[in-house]
Amino acid sequence: MSASSQQAPEPRLSYLVGRLDRALRLLIEEAVRPHGLTVPQYTALSVLQRQAGLSNAQLARRAMTTPQSMSEVIAALTKAGLIRREADPAHGRIMRTELTPAGLDVLARCEPLITEIEARMLAELSVGDRDRLPLLLRSCVRMLNSGSES
Repeated sequence: MSASSQQAPEPRLSYLVGRLDRALRLLIEEAVRPHGLTVPQYTALSVLQRQAGLSNAQLARRAMTTPQSMSEVIAALTKAGLIRREADPAHGRIMRTELTPAGLDVLARCEPLITEIEARMLAELSVGDRDRLPLLLRSCVRMLNSGSES
């Protein structure tokens, strides 16, 4: 059998996941930019919508970034009036973060755009596959993070 008649091997799963990540990031960036957000800022707002009161370190873990990068995101979001921070009553040095009404408003304007991107991504999947995909992806993340993903 000649080399030209052999089928090319399927791309590695990690390569496909990376391509998906880059494609999603670009589309999300295009969607949130007109609302004054970057992808990391949008991610932080959406994480805080699901769980208010996170510390910088907790928010960084859930947004998949470093605490240093999250500090920059938090500073920008605070300056824009989209989040507020208060000292934790039990641990004065820990600052808890939550969305402001303006943060909730900008997030509400972005959510339909992100829903549309996700619907486009899933369009060729069966209903069963669409239902299973989040569970499978969470399992993959959990296994790579040794259970530290929240």
